Amino acid sequence: MHPAPAREPVTADSGSAPRSDPGGGLDPDAGSDRPSHGVEVGEAVDGAPEEPSGVAPAAPHSLDPAASPLTVDDTGVREGGDYELARPAVARPEPLHASDPYSTPPYGHPGPWAPAPPVQHPTAPHSQGPDLSAAIPAQAQTSPLDPVPQDVTSPAPAGPSEPQPPEAVPDPWRNYDPWAAPAPLQQNGGVVPTVTQRRRRTRRTLVLGAVVLALVSGGVGGVVGAYMQRNEGVTKVELPQAAEEAPGRPADSVAGIAAHALPSVVTLHVKGSEEGGTGTGFVLDGRGHILTNNHVIEPAGDSGEISVTFSGGESAKAKLVGHDSGYDLAVVKVTGVSGLTPMPLGNSDSVQVGDPVVAIGAPFDLANTVTSGIISAKERPITAGGEKGDGTDVSYVDALQTDAPINPGNSGGPLLDSRARVIGINSAIRSADNGSDLESGQAGSIGLGFAIPVNQAKRVAEELINTGRATHPVIGVTLDMNYTGDGARVAAKAADGGPAVSPRGPGAEAGVKAGDVITEVDGTRVHSGEELIVRTRAHRPGDHLGLTLRRSGAERTVTLVLGSADGD
Repeated sequence: MHPAPAREPVTADSGSAPRSDPGGGLDPDAGSDRPSHGVEVGEAVDGAPEEPSGVAPAAPHSLDPAASPLTVDDTGVREGGDYELARPAVARPEPLHASDPYSTPPYGHPGPWAPAPPVQHPTAPHSQGPDLSAAIPAQAQTSPLDPVPQDVTSPAPAGPSEPQPPEAVPDPWRNYDPWAAPAPLQQNGGVVPTVTQRRRRTRRTLVLGAVVLALVSGGVGGVVGAYMQRNEGVTKVELPQAAEEAPGRPADSVAGIAAHALPSVVTLHVKGSEEGGTGTGFVLDGRGHILTNNHVIEPAGDSGEISVTFSGGESAKAKLVGHDSGYDLAVVKVTGVSGLTPMPLGNSDSVQVGDPVVAIGAPFDLANTVTSGIISAKERPITAGGEKGDGTDVSYVDALQTDAPINPGNSGGPLLDSRARVIGINSAIRSADNGSDLESGQAGSIGLGFAIPVNQAKRVAEELINTGRATHPVIGVTLDMNYTGDGARVAAKAADGGPAVSPRGPGAEAGVKAGDVITEVDGTRVHSGEELIVRTRAHRPGDHLGLTLRRSGAERTVTLVLGSADGD
């Protein structure tokens, strides 16, 4: 027999009630199935039958006479007695294992039953873990060794009872760790990581980022290295460039003017028996007439060759129609050529100083060269030519001055306004070494170019096309070209010894005499004989011309009608 563990005396509680004795006392053995004294309930006597299941064990008692007497009080214990009060029968819980039929120790019979000690919760909460005690039902918190409570219908004793602590509200979220302290939760219900967890996660993130960065850097470095190896390293340079733009330009821009005029511009190549030259011209009409300078075609003479090259590269032979050295103009004609584009003509009288202009030519045989500038001055009296020495090849031009670059080879080319209309024919430049020069051409442009006004060129071109010759307006007097004073003086006699004033000529009829000094033409001051010729040739034959004369210190004004003379 195994000794039973000592237990404290059990007193009646709200789960038990006293039984009355018929004799007026309490029967110590009534309702009790305990064995005889000296044997505790729950122990098995050798050879004795096992207690029936469902009978609650009685608390141990003592028969010592010295024990304090018991009286019947609210607990139901008799005063002066030494027996425990009889308890109502309580269902006994099943043992954890069945009886061993072979009586193999220590499993022969179930041992004595003893209530499990209550779970002791620590005073200091655990530092980690959420408190999920509320999530565990109250039944789940009971020890499996605790007695199963029975539903006792007996009324509770009338006497006062010990105050019971308030029942704790079960926490459905309590986990199985009774020492775990509640942890803070996030809005989504997840547990907020601790400082250590956050540090570990940060370290893992940094390590992972460093690995990814190393992989990406290695890949990029490999790609760059392969590209540099394929493209000869850093020695090959590729520069940024703007995208291709539309070819069109505004019509009044230099590019727009040039695009409109170039199909009408030609380059002339002249070959003579002794010399040759290059110049420029432009198409006058669809019949093949081309206008240029006289000094451009002059090397060809009577038996030379003239060829015309158009802006598109086509070439054709040309024939001389007419020329005039006094105006420095000539007309040639091409045949067998179709699709010609005539150049539109403007009005040189409408030109103002400062107007923009564009010059097109073939300087030094560089065809289709375009330059631009402005009108620097109007009615500039210039003379060009004179290589023969007799004055028959001298041209007198009341010219338009421009700063558009004009060089040898530009002669005969068009000077255009902002609407791509011809306002002048480029004829002469002022060079830095030898003054006016049209053909020697060794000196370049210094920004002093001169063009024949288109109004004068139009009249001469029409006469050359229609008659083969041009007419000159004349006064009918011979000038003293050696006079160095201010104005143009009438010579004493003509070159052939005849009278200086032609009889019945315009000057004679107006009263001009030999020795008179002409100082003004239509109110414009003249300073030399060349200037008087230029002013006169700016008019047409038959025009009225007013002259201011100085004779014997006195001035007088006369009016005359210009005559006509054939040019050469």
